[in-house]
Amino acid sequence: MTRLFNDPTEFADEMIDGFVAANANQVRRVAGGVVRSTRTPEGTVALVVGGGSGHYPAFGGIVGQGLAHGAAMGNLFASPSAQQVESVALAANRGGGVLLSFGNYAGDVLHFTQAEQKLNAAGIQTRHVAVTDDISSAPAAEKHKRRGIAGDLTVFKSAAAAAEEGYSLDEVVRVAELANERTRSFGVAFSGCTLPGADAPLFTVPDGRMAVGMGIHGEPGIDETDVPTADGLAELFVESLLAELPEGISSARGQRVGVILNGLGSVKYEELFVVYRRIAALLAEAGLEVVDPEVGELVTSFDMAGASLTLFWLDDELERFWRAPADTPAYRKGSVAAVQQLDPSEIEAAQAVVIPEADVDSRQAAAVVVEAIEAIASVVDANADELGRIDAVAGDGDHGIGMQRGARAASAAASEALALGAGAKTLLELSANAWANKAGGTSGALWGVALSAVGDALGDEGRPTAESVSAGVAAAVGGIMSFGKAEVGDKTMVDALVPFRDTLQSGIDGGASLAVAWQSAADAASAAATATADLLPRMGRARPHAEKSLGTPDAGAYSFGLIVQSIAAVLAGTSEGEK
Repeated sequence: MTRLFNDPTEFADEMIDGFVAANANQVRRVAGGVVRSTRTPEGTVALVVGGGSGHYPAFGGIVGQGLAHGAAMGNLFASPSAQQVESVALAANRGGGVLLSFGNYAGDVLHFTQAEQKLNAAGIQTRHVAVTDDISSAPAAEKHKRRGIAGDLTVFKSAAAAAEEGYSLDEVVRVAELANERTRSFGVAFSGCTLPGADAPLFTVPDGRMAVGMGIHGEPGIDETDVPTADGLAELFVESLLAELPEGISSARGQRVGVILNGLGSVKYEELFVVYRRIAALLAEAGLEVVDPEVGELVTSFDMAGASLTLFWLDDELERFWRAPADTPAYRKGSVAAVQQLDPSEIEAAQAVVIPEADVDSRQAAAVVVEAIEAIASVVDANADELGRIDAVAGDGDHGIGMQRGARAASAAASEALALGAGAKTLLELSANAWANKAGGTSGALWGVALSAVGDALGDEGRPTAESVSAGVAAAVGGIMSFGKAEVGDKTMVDALVPFRDTLQSGIDGGASLAVAWQSAADAASAAATATADLLPRMGRARPHAEKSLGTPDAGAYSFGLIVQSIAAVLAGTSEGEK
């Protein structure tokens, strides 16, 4: 378990500050993460990687010469927000375009692709490649649904080396996609990880048993077996990975492979070496030539006791990139040429927040919005443990803490914006950004979309009406469904959102006040959230464990029901004039 921390909600930020202080010759802090502190030639493609914190040395630990130009670093096990990704990409950009690369998790996909759209709109040519190396998370026929685990490194290393050689953005993307297609990983765990401040691990494994095919965020394994010997584990790893060869490779014999035996946090290096001894022998027996193997901690899961094996099937070009030199805080290979340190003034600074003018009516509405967001934070605080428990049934168990971080940040941002004279729209936009930045993950992205959409409908001028609120809710639902790609029946927040939207609209069209219509809609949402217990998930981290979730409601739908009920109480207590 984690013993050394201050305020658990500040752990990730304090960790990044300490990491930068310890590695100032290689990395520099920017809003949202870190970038190289060394000079990169103008016109070079910038590789920006990222994901949640808690996986060191991924992602900040591999920023430096020969590897990433920047890393967007989210909260613990939560993807960075689109705003954070965009900020890091702007600081890392050197005029050759930007490649965003990350593990294939719903929250990361949402945030990074949103940042990609913003960067392209700003005239910075940007592409993305999601890593899908984990063979346990989906069958070969659905490779695009697989998670990214320790194979992140092979894709990042190849793309970065191609950028160092002066490849164009299109060519760097080609290399990254080829590296991803030729990378396969498989992992096991002997115990779960415990986040700072938590009193229990995200998942548990009985003594003497091993979770097979688990994720790196605390997702349960797809199977459970007795703990084997070191040689037995090596045999399981090699047999599993050799059973699926990349497209275009008909036989393993005679092939060259990069190899990563990765420790997930608590397995000692000495144990890994014992396992690797047998892995090396098995690969040789299969006729494979191993190139520059890596044994150690490359992508961890906080203090999880576990390990994974990655095979990177090389061709001449990929082998050159795999062998290329690199010098980062946590990963070094070969010898890189000495380069100049960047002057701090050359790294783009974050812009100060500007509060647009708002009229009296909108500022009064903003005060009611602050009450509503404070109520959201309060109800999430009271139910955070239960939300985590629900999420842990088939997911990674972090929904409660993620919602808590997001709601608290949104509440603080809302109060600050109100004090600065913000109208309803601006206050909701700033709250949306704060929620997305602090919560990260899928829920952070979706709540950011929702609050922004409602803000756009309310505006910074005039008194909001029941109709404008309803229009904002409809826009929020549309944005979430477009952004997250979920539909009714997928066992997500959408299952509660749609009946809420429809009931609210129907009540207002029938002449009901906002408070009355909202309460009816909240009741419909709560009922729909409860009914998700009978559904099987078709999206997200719970999908590989669909059967386990039967009988348990979706955590996102359940939290949405709690939130809209808390807002109903605020509206019921608001004076007639404010309504």
